[in-house]
Amino acid sequence: MVVFSSAAARAINVSGIDNSSDSDEEPGEVIESAPPLNVGEEREINKSGMKKKLVRKGRGWESPAFGDEVTVHYVGASLDGATVFSTKDRGEPLTIKLGHGDIAKGLDDGIITMKIGETALFTLPFDRDGGVVGGESNPSLVRQFEVELISWIPVTDICKDGGIIKRLLSKGYRDEQPDDLDEVTVKYEAKLADGYIVARSPVEGFEFYIKDGHLCPALPKVLKTMTRGEKAAVTVQPQYAFGEQGMDTNNEFSSVPSSATLYIDIELVSFKPVIDVTGDSKILKKILNEGEGIRHPNEGSTVSVRYTGLLDDGTIFEKKGFEDGAPFQFVIDEEQVVAALDKAAATMKKGEKSVVTVKPELGFGNKEVKQELAVIPASSTVIYEVEMVDFTKEKEPFEMDSLERVEAAEKKKEEGNKFFKSGNYWQAAKRYVKAADYVSEDKDYGDEVQKQAKSLRVSCWLNHAACSLKLNDFPEVVKLCSKVLDVESHNIKALFRRAQAFMELSDLNLTELDIKKALEVDPDNREVKSLLKMLKQRKVESNKKDAKLYSNMFSQMKETEMESKVMSFYNQ
Repeated sequence: MVVFSSAAARAINVSGIDNSSDSDEEPGEVIESAPPLNVGEEREINKSGMKKKLVRKGRGWESPAFGDEVTVHYVGASLDGATVFSTKDRGEPLTIKLGHGDIAKGLDDGIITMKIGETALFTLPFDRDGGVVGGESNPSLVRQFEVELISWIPVTDICKDGGIIKRLLSKGYRDEQPDDLDEVTVKYEAKLADGYIVARSPVEGFEFYIKDGHLCPALPKVLKTMTRGEKAAVTVQPQYAFGEQGMDTNNEFSSVPSSATLYIDIELVSFKPVIDVTGDSKILKKILNEGEGIRHPNEGSTVSVRYTGLLDDGTIFEKKGFEDGAPFQFVIDEEQVVAALDKAAATMKKGEKSVVTVKPELGFGNKEVKQELAVIPASSTVIYEVEMVDFTKEKEPFEMDSLERVEAAEKKKEEGNKFFKSGNYWQAAKRYVKAADYVSEDKDYGDEVQKQAKSLRVSCWLNHAACSLKLNDFPEVVKLCSKVLDVESHNIKALFRRAQAFMELSDLNLTELDIKKALEVDPDNREVKSLLKMLKQRKVESNKKDAKLYSNMFSQMKETEMESKVMSFYNQ
């Protein structure tokens, strides 16, 4: 029996397996893609020739990775079974960092295939051995290792440069990790190498937004790798702590010497997700209670909410849904509430409670606005505390039969007409798009309603084109009118509106073509004749511009030619 120290064990690097093999396989690839081993079964686990025999099954499904700290018992033996060394004889296991070959070079490739509590016998390939025991080369001496994986601590190099190393002490209870906008509650204790405590959170934890940072630059980076309830020990090099300058004592933290390494024990107690509703940080929704399921309201959904509107200083300017216990109802995207509240509600689940912060641009703008309970000053950021009590989703087209789709399209078209008459062309256009979707061409309507569906599509495209003219979106007008003309080649409205768009896009030739076609259909149409008159004026103006342009070009050419002749004369 040989009793040895861990240092001696690390010195016995006996397998000689080259980790930089030409093989394209990752370590453990074969065993991970093959069926699980049964107890007593042996299998070659990579192209180096290492074999693994399962002695006892482990628990769970996770395995360690290179860089992790593992605690193992192991027995090194020759092929005839004679024990050369054993941690069990020492009475204590060995903790190593995988990837360094601390027990035997190449053995780590086998350990990364193991589960907690598993015991396996690894046989290292004879022709790649290089064992040195007692000062003599003896490749046949130590070729088998029986390894028991007791535990492991996942270790993460967060910045991939050794600057922030996180050792996982306790797993969290959900998969989600916080992001820059989220508000986190953390408990931590930061100390120096000598144990001196630099900073410590309150007992209940400290709350802050990740984007705002806290303590040192490393902390937000670490938190974005953690899950709720996770605990970790983090080693922070100076460049991610307080750098060469260190830190003077202040009201929050003790002094830190220059170029000091920081050791932080940290727990992510919880976090509140913050959603950028519009993608430009003008509407931010902080979720206090996540609500039920995964469904959200869609456009046209009727929602039941309770909400309180507040100014930055806490002044309440509006309160809805609290009287008599009955929630307040409105329809999404019908402009029945301020636009920001409309957009935020469309992202909420049933039972969700959130705080919505709205910048002035999407709130009440730069004018003073009087509300039920208070006046909102100009350019105010406002806050809504919202609870989504319930909602009823509007049916999607695929959920309807052909008659229901036609009826829904008629309803949306009428809504669009009302918005158009009131001058709200953007909302009108949205209604026409939705109406056309209900009666899209790829649906099977049957003979009875096919004609009605086609008529509705054409009408919605034309109305949408009228909105786009008002909104100066001329390429969209061309696209929509062309769709109509593909169906009805002599549609006078489509020809007229497309001609208007072509004129605004300065394509006078195509304008003229559409006007001629329109006059063939209706020679006495006053609007088309008026457009023809405008076209003739545009052509005259265009010809004058062209004439002036060419005149200037010829003039410049003559001047250049004259200068060239003069220079030629003097250079003779």
